[in-house]
Amino acid sequence: MGRRKGSNTAQTSTNSSNQFEGTKIRFQDADDDGVATDNSNLDESILAVDKATEDVSMGEPDVSFVDSDAGDDKTSADYYFDSYSHFGIHEEMLKDVVRTKTYQNVIYQNKFLFQNKVVLDVGAGTGILSLFCAKAGAAHVYAVECSHMADMAKQIVETNGLSDVITVLKGKIEEIELPVAKVDIIISEWMGYFLLFENMLNTVLYARDKWLVNDGVVLPDKASLYLTAIEDAEYKDDKIEFWNNVYGFDMSCIKKQAMMEPLVDTVDQNQIVTNSHLLKTMDISKMAPGDASFTASFKLVAQRDDYIHAFVAYFDVSFTKCHKLMGFSTGPKSRATHWKQTVLYLEDVLTICEGEAIVGSMTVAPNKKNPRDVDIMVKYSLSGRRCVVSRVQFYKMR
Repeated sequence: MGRRKGSNTAQTSTNSSNQFEGTKIRFQDADDDGVATDNSNLDESILAVDKATEDVSMGEPDVSFVDSDAGDDKTSADYYFDSYSHFGIHEEMLKDVVRTKTYQNVIYQNKFLFQNKVVLDVGAGTGILSLFCAKAGAAHVYAVECSHMADMAKQIVETNGLSDVITVLKGKIEEIELPVAKVDIIISEWMGYFLLFENMLNTVLYARDKWLVNDGVVLPDKASLYLTAIEDAEYKDDKIEFWNNVYGFDMSCIKKQAMMEPLVDTVDQNQIVTNSHLLKTMDISKMAPGDASFTASFKLVAQRDDYIHAFVAYFDVSFTKCHKLMGFSTGPKSRATHWKQTVLYLEDVLTICEGEAIVGSMTVAPNKKNPRDVDIMVKYSLSGRRCVVSRVQFYKMR
């Protein structure tokens, strides 16, 4: 099935119905300035996730990932901050209405959280979240940004007459000193592709442990990662099988590398063949930095007879400290965001019948050499009427 125009891999950076028990609550629509019970773009509730995460194994996985860049000394950290000095990436994020409007609604519709409170904005970028917080009545906002965009943020704050409320600090969270001992709220838009790419979460956790008061609030405070499976014959053929014959030459040696690089792209919900499985939910207010490395089992049950060419990962985030549950999803059945979805192509083409299940596990960990990159190992098996397969595949987001 053809789809996806203008796709990009993680290297170029920046739902199926969720299956679990519990009360179904929809988030408020990000375009709705009034208080509502509908959500930003979520198809199903992201509540009641504790039971669904019972099969998650925490801690640093003991897995040796394939490192195809053994001779390359350049790390993601070398270009990470510089990449956020460019205006284009900030334009893309600001124009992501689901993302930006959800944060605005969370802040403006829950002013009781912010009034007369000290706020720390981690990775402030242009300072948009700091501006929202100032308008919501924060006593003071400290906007920390490591890239050169901090200089622009200072000008933006001055231009909008908020220099008395917002202080922009240029530098790394791990290296700066705040003028205050503690803050009441930490807000950040830290999520990357596949939720964890670029590994900014650890920076938020560092700030939490160093500066947040005991009863302080982290926004957002919950993030959940999901997995589903899709039919994608035409596009896989274009992206992977292409290397078999390139203008008459065999370049199939590149296929293995191409298969290992997840594709960040928009998936048509009609391609979804299975249910979505909740891999992991992270409580940002309580988790330890090492909890971002995990192994989680999954079971994907076919909802129709079809072929499966790839797994697809996406995430939801939620703000549970609001008057009403608020948040958004990056899933295929939700309104599109700049995060899109993450496609992991399979070496096998799986022929699956309705009711049959792919079972397996996914191990996720930061790359040991480049911690802003993500190593992924997927073990999966299918014992069906038309297909029997068991395989382990490695992926690297970089």
